[in-house]
Amino acid sequence: MLVRPKPLVLTLSAVCLAGLVWMVQPSAIAAPAPQLPSQQSLAPFVPTPQDVVERMLELAGVTKNDVVYDLGCGDGRIVITAAKKYGARGVGVDLDPERIAESKANAEKAGVAKLVEFRLQDAMTVDVSPATVVTLYLLTASNLKLKPVLTKQLKPGARIVSNAFSMGDWAPEKDEEFKDANGISRRLMVWKADGKIRQ
Repeated sequence: MLVRPKPLVLTLSAVCLAGLVWMVQPSAIAAPAPQLPSQQSLAPFVPTPQDVVERMLELAGVTKNDVVYDLGCGDGRIVITAAKKYGARGVGVDLDPERIAESKANAEKAGVAKLVEFRLQDAMTVDVSPATVVTLYLLTASNLKLKPVLTKQLKPGARIVSNAFSMGDWAPEKDEEFKDANGISRRLMVWKADGKIRQ
């Protein structure tokens, strides 16, 4: 004897089946559009210990006649120290508005606001041609991105000093192991621009 299924059961089964089909259809769920940043950070913010800052500036031979650019300036301590200790002018560049605000406040507190300025800008787009010293505490990959920019724009004799990270196959003129106040060994390197563009 043939038993017909009840219409209600058929209806519920059809609804369930339609739901399952909808769930497995990739086009049924719209994926959110990726949010791509317009600018990319070259390194996370990690403050350079003050004694390392001072040694970097010493190795670069900073004087009152220098213009020091710090790419990825964080709280501004490098250009502020250059201004306070040597009377040098300085420009700090960072992508983070909070860091720029903090840098400006720190410069005011240190009494060197007239000697330094801070720019909310991507380091890759900065015109560094006025700089006689460029300081870096980025990553090796970031230094390599900046190397052709720096060597193209900097005048011969300008110095580049990096905390910890190298410039690939471009050998530094000075390469020093320095122990900071906490006993941590730091590698500090200085290059001198010579008019050659290095890739």
